[in-house]
Amino acid sequence: MATAEDLKLAKKLKVWAWIITVAVLALVFLMRYVKIPLPEGVSFSFLPPFHATLNAITAVVLIIAFRFIKQKKVEQHKKAIYVAIACSVGFLLSYVVYHFTTDATLYGGEGVMRTIYFILLITHVVLAAAIFPFILFTFIRAYTNQFDEHKKMARWVFPIWLYVAISGPICYLMLLPYY
Repeated sequence: MATAEDLKLAKKLKVWAWIITVAVLALVFLMRYVKIPLPEGVSFSFLPPFHATLNAITAVVLIIAFRFIKQKKVEQHKKAIYVAIACSVGFLLSYVVYHFTTDATLYGGEGVMRTIYFILLITHVVLAAAIFPFILFTFIRAYTNQFDEHKKMARWVFPIWLYVAISGPICYLMLLPYY
């Protein structure tokens, strides 16, 4: 399956995947501490529902991609994964822009709902950070024709990515009354 050229390309892409991962995690860390002032009258308040929508679309497309591969529809699976990655990249870019320019909205709920919200939020954030490079590695393995390795990795990457894509919109909906 994978040629020597594929393996050489995979090695280069893995280096880039780590570089991108470190850069993204650094941006996500910095956005909590650095705020870029916007010109008067400019607001990115429209972005949180956009983020939630992109995450929800990602979840739906991941389920579709999963169904395609179970049906051995490889080309449709590949196209669906490209859409899921594009939605995730769009989410990430707009999320970083929003948080570099806008103060965080704090959850105001109490009691058991507050506990549920923070469990969802913490698991969402931790798993999103942890799974990010592995989404890239899983993609790289398929892209470089390492399908057995891709399949092994996708079995555990998929459910975590799906959880992140579902828990994000749930957190948004729980936070919505406090925007």
